[in-house]
Amino acid sequence: MSPVFPMLTVLSMFYYMCLRRRARTATRGEMNSRRAIESNTRALPINVEIVQYAKEVLDFSSHYGSENSMSYTMWNLAGIPNVYPSSGDFTQTAVFRTYGTWWDHCPSARLPFKRTPPTFCSQDYVELAFEEPVYPTAVHILETYHPGAVVRILACSANPYSQNPPAEVRWEILWSEAPTKVNSPQARQFTPCIKQINFPTNLIRLEVNSSLLDYYTELDAVVLHGVKERPVLSLKTSMIDMNDIDEDEDEEKYGCGMDNLSKQLSIVTLREWSTNGYFDKLPYELIQLILSHLTVPDLCRLAQTCKLLYQHCCDPLQYIHLSLQPYWARINDTSLEYLQSRCTLIQWLNLSWTGNRGAISVSGFSRFLKVCGSELVRLELSCGHFLNETCLEVITETCPNLQELNLSSCDKIPPQAFNHIAKVGSLKRLILYRTKVEQTALLSILNFCSELQHLSLGSCVMIEDYDLVASMMGAKCKKLRSLDLWRCKNITESGIAELASGCQLLEELDLGWCPTLQSSTGCFTNLARKLPNLQKLFLTANRSVCDTDIEELAANCTHLRQLDILGTRMVSPASLRKLLESCKDLSLLDVSFCSQIDNRVVLELNANFPNVFIKKSFTQ
Repeated sequence: MSPVFPMLTVLSMFYYMCLRRRARTATRGEMNSRRAIESNTRALPINVEIVQYAKEVLDFSSHYGSENSMSYTMWNLAGIPNVYPSSGDFTQTAVFRTYGTWWDHCPSARLPFKRTPPTFCSQDYVELAFEEPVYPTAVHILETYHPGAVVRILACSANPYSQNPPAEVRWEILWSEAPTKVNSPQARQFTPCIKQINFPTNLIRLEVNSSLLDYYTELDAVVLHGVKERPVLSLKTSMIDMNDIDEDEDEEKYGCGMDNLSKQLSIVTLREWSTNGYFDKLPYELIQLILSHLTVPDLCRLAQTCKLLYQHCCDPLQYIHLSLQPYWARINDTSLEYLQSRCTLIQWLNLSWTGNRGAISVSGFSRFLKVCGSELVRLELSCGHFLNETCLEVITETCPNLQELNLSSCDKIPPQAFNHIAKVGSLKRLILYRTKVEQTALLSILNFCSELQHLSLGSCVMIEDYDLVASMMGAKCKKLRSLDLWRCKNITESGIAELASGCQLLEELDLGWCPTLQSSTGCFTNLARKLPNLQKLFLTANRSVCDTDIEELAANCTHLRQLDILGTRMVSPASLRKLLESCKDLSLLDVSFCSQIDNRVVLELNANFPNVFIKKSFTQ
């Protein structure tokens, strides 16, 4: 028999298996469409492509701008472009709070969680709603300054404008890539090749990593291209979509199905093996050490191999430090329930970005903490929009050893709820960036949490009198090492004087965009003289900073590593030279929009002080 026939038989069987697979995953209507293509009995419907800009910004993790304006805020991503195709630093764009690795090298930097999967590198996100749900065919991102931060684009099955929320919310990764260095700061239209998905969407999420950027990235608009009907195979393409064959593999790799991790955690059926191989000969501690390098999904898979490894994978010692942030799209009440028995000794827990759109309920979160909170030292809950007053009450009641609490961008927590935090007297780090904490609650926290070393109050717009707050810090928080007062609107020289006198261990102070501080009052001179340990000082957008302030820093703060004086008109090249000569450890100096410091001066300073990164942004 000719060798052609066995080959035809194999191909036929492969073709049949692929069709069976399609039949299992497709609806009857989709199969009928495919049959119509195969038989060519009817014409393909005209599927007109819809092009739309974002209608609304629904959620984001951080932004450079304030909560009460549009300059440099994420809300600028809604609608048509404001700046593109121009390049440069424009207030009408969307800008995240950080860039580079500078924030990882300052006194307030936090230790990273281990076991973070290498495929997860996202640092910030923004979610955009569009008018019409479509099957995406392209996503265009208009980047106007220092592009290259976007590392993932995701689509959601939930329609944010629907009156009936779905029982299940699915997220699919349309595109993902590791951070890459883009050498040019010029504007570009970024159009990655996206994956086809099997549901229409009008909710797109961008995740960014700015660690390789030389300066803040600026985004102007996002354009979604798509069609109303699910694309079907044309006559010119292969009948079998090879992406479907690898569908399970992709799901495992990227893990965006909401129930994936829950299913893995719940599997208790083990394969029957007569022995456990060579693992029987290894010490228990050595096996634990080996397994400590695995991610959570890998532990779940390994637990299914044999009874011995199941015991090891479920040992609470494997879950002392647990970050669920990389799996934010898959974590729900069921996941937490299955993790309870494994997390009885947990000390570090990261639930940032998780639980939104009903995935985690207040009762589910509370049940988990009541079982697993007694040993907790660090709790990360950034962007946890399911959190309410009950949750904070449960945290304070069940976590007596808590030292670090991150509530960054938890803007759904009501103001009165923050009073509960005052019960956690052991707190050393508290992050309240972009929350609705009010003055009364904050004063109570400062009064009872005297062990605080790191405090973030950036963009907390509901605090009425920052001078009173600063006075309380100076009186009660003597151990404070870092303080973020970014965009606080009403602190004056009086509050700065109380702060400098009482918190003399301060190594990091962010007073960026605090318009009520004036150099003429001597507030910055006072800071320089009273806080000799300063390593990071941001005086961003304070136009009154002058040569006297810079010279005082040069004389008194010789350990300074990072200084931002963006926007001042009163600083000369001569005072900057004194600073650079005195502060030998200085590594970051931002002189953007400093009118006396032109590009020629920057080039000269760069030549004389090559170890200092001097930032000077531009507007085209």
